[in-house]
Amino acid sequence: MNFAALPERLAHVRAEIARRQAGAGWTHPVTLVAVTKGFGLDAVEAALAAGLGELGENRVQEALAKIDTPIGRRATWHLIGHLQRNKAKFVPGRFALVQSLDSAALADELARRAAAAGAPLRVLLQVNVAGEAQKSGCAPAGAAALARHVAGLPELALAGLMTIAPFTDDRAVQQRTFRELRALRDALQQEEGLWLPTLSMGMSADYAVAVEEGATVIRLGTALFGPRATEPELRTEATKGTGAGEAGPAAGTA
Repeated sequence: MNFAALPERLAHVRAEIARRQAGAGWTHPVTLVAVTKGFGLDAVEAALAAGLGELGENRVQEALAKIDTPIGRRATWHLIGHLQRNKAKFVPGRFALVQSLDSAALADELARRAAAAGAPLRVLLQVNVAGEAQKSGCAPAGAAALARHVAGLPELALAGLMTIAPFTDDRAVQQRTFRELRALRDALQQEEGLWLPTLSMGMSADYAVAVEEGATVIRLGTALFGPRATEPELRTEATKGTGAGEAGPAAGTA
């Protein structure tokens, strides 16, 4: 694929972040995670060339085809999709941050795998703020108990919270979702004595609203890379020169 427009798209995103932060009174830095789900290794290379060193993937199998390459090893990787416990063994030493921790059972498995690998792991709690049945994440009411559990695991470092807003153009819904995550983070810090500096919220369709509401991390795919490849194209690009197997489907909205 051709990513010649990436620098221009990136400049637009950064200008929009600055504008939205200024309007809302925020001054903290915002980390851009370039989501390469649905794109091949050429997207990884293009992101690195543009100065984007933090990359995100939704599915472990697709991620491994990129991470376990000379190009992929130059990036810092975030796992932003739902993680099954039987895939936890692939995470330590590959992903710097798991943004989608949503249960005590998964936390225990990640801690066990991190201990075996000698690779402590940073994590975010994924919170299903909107209560959507089709989305992963713990319920807001269960976040405090889960946060306490994770904080008690020495192999894991709890850094903050993540959420995915409903897929809608309704600005009020987006605002409410992101505002509630920030309020939950603030409550956990005050009531549980935790330091949770990271708020990962906002994707290509809603990142501007997330920035206004205090996001410290946004996850962008199509806003940076353009439309995703079809699945056959992805298989070809993601495995070119790697000897890896098929990558996962290209569907996604980041």
